Amino acid sequence: MKMTNQMKLSFLSKSVNESFARTAVAAFITGLDPTMDEITDIKTAVSEAVTNCIVHGYRDSVQTVYITAATYPDNRVVIKIKDKGCGIEDIEKAMEPLYTTCPEGERAGLGFALMQSLCDKVKVASKPGKGTTVTLHRKLAMRGQDDSQE
Repeated sequence: MKMTNQMKLSFLSKSVNESFARTAVAAFITGLDPTMDEITDIKTAVSEAVTNCIVHGYRDSVQTVYITAATYPDNRVVIKIKDKGCGIEDIEKAMEPLYTTCPEGERAGLGFALMQSLCDKVKVASKPGKGTTVTLHRKLAMRGQDDSQE
Protein backbone atom coordinates (compact mmCIF):
# COMPACT_ATOMS: atom_id res chain seq x y z
CA MET A 1 0.00 0.00 0.00
CA LYS A 2 1.34 3.37 -1.00
CA MET A 3 2.10 5.85 1.77
CA THR A 4 0.08 9.05 2.02
CA ASN A 5 2.65 11.15 3.86
CA GLN A 6 6.19 10.91 5.20
CA MET A 7 8.57 12.88 7.38
CA LYS A 8 12.26 12.61 8.19
CA LEU A 9 13.96 14.05 11.23
CA SER A 10 17.45 13.94 12.68
CA PHE A 11 18.82 15.39 15.89
CA LEU A 12 21.70 15.01 18.33
CA SER A 13 21.58 12.15 20.82
CA LYS A 14 21.05 14.43 23.81
CA SER A 15 18.40 13.54 26.38
CA VAL A 16 16.77 16.98 25.98
CA ASN A 17 15.87 15.98 22.40
CA GLU A 18 13.81 12.97 23.46
CA SER A 19 10.78 15.16 24.20
CA PHE A 20 11.30 17.00 20.88
CA ALA A 21 11.24 13.68 19.01
CA ARG A 22 8.02 12.42 20.57
CA THR A 23 6.28 15.79 20.09
CA ALA A 24 7.37 16.00 16.44
CA VAL A 25 6.03 12.52 15.69
CA ALA A 26 2.78 13.28 17.52
CA ALA A 27 2.35 16.46 15.47
CA PHE A 28 3.02 14.53 12.27
CA ILE A 29 0.32 11.92 12.91
CA THR A 30 -2.41 14.46 13.70
CA GLY A 31 -3.58 14.22 10.09
CA LEU A 32 -4.84 10.72 10.93
CA ASP A 33 -7.10 12.18 13.65
CA PRO A 34 -5.77 9.97 16.44
CA THR A 35 -7.41 9.70 19.84
CA MET A 36 -5.57 11.11 22.85
CA ASP A 37 -4.79 7.54 23.96
CA GLU A 38 -3.29 6.74 20.56
CA ILE A 39 -1.15 9.88 20.66
CA THR A 40 0.01 9.05 24.18
CA ASP A 41 0.88 5.46 23.19
CA ILE A 42 2.88 6.55 20.15
CA LYS A 43 4.67 9.31 22.04
CA THR A 44 5.63 6.84 24.77
CA ALA A 45 6.87 4.21 22.30
CA VAL A 46 8.92 6.82 20.41
CA SER A 47 10.35 8.09 23.71
CA GLU A 48 11.48 4.59 24.65
CA ALA A 49 13.11 3.97 21.26
CA VAL A 50 14.88 7.34 21.24
CA THR A 51 16.06 6.83 24.82
CA ASN A 52 17.52 3.47 23.77
CA CYS A 53 19.50 5.23 21.02
CA ILE A 54 20.83 7.82 23.45
CA VAL A 55 21.55 5.57 26.44
CA HIS A 56 22.48 2.27 24.80
CA GLY A 57 23.30 2.97 21.15
CA TYR A 58 25.62 5.89 21.63
CA ARG A 59 26.35 5.44 25.33
CA ASP A 60 28.52 8.37 26.38
CA SER A 61 28.95 10.03 22.99
CA VAL A 62 26.77 12.56 21.20
CA GLN A 63 25.88 11.53 17.66
CA THR A 64 22.77 11.59 15.46
CA VAL A 65 19.40 9.89 15.93
CA TYR A 66 17.25 9.49 12.82
CA ILE A 67 13.47 9.17 12.66
CA THR A 68 11.27 8.56 9.65
CA ALA A 69 7.50 8.26 9.91
CA ALA A 70 5.01 7.36 7.23
CA THR A 71 1.23 7.28 7.16
CA TYR A 72 -0.94 5.04 5.01
CA PRO A 73 -4.53 5.23 3.69
CA ASP A 74 -5.72 2.53 6.12
CA ASN A 75 -4.72 4.81 9.06
CA ARG A 76 -1.48 3.01 9.78
CA VAL A 77 1.63 4.78 10.91
CA VAL A 78 5.10 3.26 10.62
CA ILE A 79 7.88 4.95 12.58
CA LYS A 80 11.57 4.06 12.28
CA ILE A 81 14.02 5.21 14.93
CA LYS A 82 17.65 4.61 14.00
CA ASP A 83 21.10 5.09 15.45
CA LYS A 84 24.53 4.28 14.04
CA GLY A 85 25.89 3.29 17.43
CA CYS A 86 27.25 0.13 18.99
CA GLY A 87 24.41 -2.17 17.89
CA ILE A 88 22.88 -5.10 19.74
CA GLU A 89 24.68 -8.44 20.01
CA ASP A 90 21.58 -10.50 20.88
CA ILE A 91 18.28 -8.84 19.89
CA GLU A 92 16.14 -11.60 21.39
CA LYS A 93 17.90 -11.24 24.75
CA ALA A 94 17.72 -7.43 24.60
CA MET A 95 13.96 -7.60 24.09
CA GLU A 96 13.41 -9.67 27.24
CA PRO A 97 11.70 -7.68 30.01
CA LEU A 98 14.13 -6.50 32.72
CA TYR A 99 17.22 -7.06 30.54
CA THR A 100 19.53 -4.04 30.46
CA THR A 101 23.14 -3.34 29.53
CA CYS A 102 23.35 -0.51 32.05
CA PRO A 103 24.99 -0.93 35.42
CA GLU A 104 22.85 -2.31 38.25
CA GLY A 105 19.86 -0.17 39.13
CA GLU A 106 20.23 2.54 36.47
CA ARG A 107 17.64 1.21 34.00
CA ALA A 108 14.59 -1.03 34.39
CA GLY A 109 15.04 -2.90 31.09
CA LEU A 110 11.39 -2.48 30.07
CA GLY A 111 11.74 -0.30 26.97
CA PHE A 112 11.12 -2.96 24.32
CA ALA A 113 8.33 -4.58 26.36
CA LEU A 114 6.63 -1.22 26.69
CA MET A 115 7.00 -0.50 22.96
CA GLN A 116 5.48 -3.91 22.18
CA SER A 117 2.52 -3.28 24.49
CA LEU A 118 1.77 0.08 22.83
CA CYS A 119 2.23 -0.87 19.17
CA ASP A 120 0.76 -3.50 16.88
CA LYS A 121 4.23 -4.64 15.82
CA VAL A 122 7.79 -3.80 16.83
CA LYS A 123 10.71 -4.88 14.65
CA VAL A 124 14.33 -4.51 15.70
CA ALA A 125 17.22 -4.75 13.24
CA SER A 126 20.76 -4.36 14.51
CA LYS A 127 24.36 -5.15 13.70
CA PRO A 128 27.13 -4.84 16.30
CA GLY A 129 29.25 -1.81 15.50
CA LYS A 130 26.78 -0.56 12.87
CA GLY A 131 23.70 0.53 14.82
CA THR A 132 20.08 -0.32 15.46
CA THR A 133 16.76 0.44 13.79
CA VAL A 134 13.51 0.04 15.71
CA THR A 135 10.37 0.02 13.55
CA LEU A 136 7.05 0.72 15.26
CA HIS A 137 3.77 -0.16 13.52
CA ARG A 138 0.45 1.15 14.80
CA LYS A 139 -2.97 1.21 13.16
CA LEU A 140 -5.15 4.04 14.40
CA ALA A 141 -8.92 4.00 14.68
CA MET A 142 -10.78 5.37 11.67
CA ARG A 143 -12.78 8.33 12.94
CA GLY A 144 -14.89 9.75 10.13
CA GLN A 145 -11.99 10.76 7.91
CA ASP A 146 -12.59 12.54 4.65
CA ASP A 147 -11.12 10.44 1.82
CA SER A 148 -10.29 13.57 -0.18
CA GLN A 149 -7.16 14.33 1.88
CA GLU A 150 -4.15 15.37 -0.15
